[in-house]
Amino acid sequence: MFFLVAGEARGEVLKLDEPLSFWGGVDPETGEITDLRHPQSGMSVKGKVIMMPFGRGSSSGSSVVAEGIRSGSGPSGIIMMEADEIIALGSIVADEIYGKAMPVVVVEKKQYETIKTGDHVLVSKNGLSLL
Repeated sequence: MFFLVAGEARGEVLKLDEPLSFWGGVDPETGEITDLRHPQSGMSVKGKVIMMPFGRGSSSGSSVVAEGIRSGSGPSGIIMMEADEIIALGSIVADEIYGKAMPVVVVEKKQYETIKTGDHVLVSKNGLSLL
């Protein structure tokens, strides 16, 4: 595991079946997944540790990530198998502007596959662990 953005997150996992574009795919005010074509459409990312294999979408997604962190409607952390600079940038911007960080981490496929929706995890400097 390595951090794209350092921090700590604890919470329930929402493991997405497909990558999610935050731009146009998530309501930054509520955290609801609004992309009608996404398998988890209608579910909320608010306070969840989101897992997805990689990011998808526009560079504008970083502004939605930052706004979600600012307003409290965003995820508490994001775990991926492939680094995504757009998502990481949103977290970095939120930390710089609002003083609120959200960890973004990359894990190997083997570890990614052991975690499922509904699990509770802790992301910390000591690694990723099930609670």
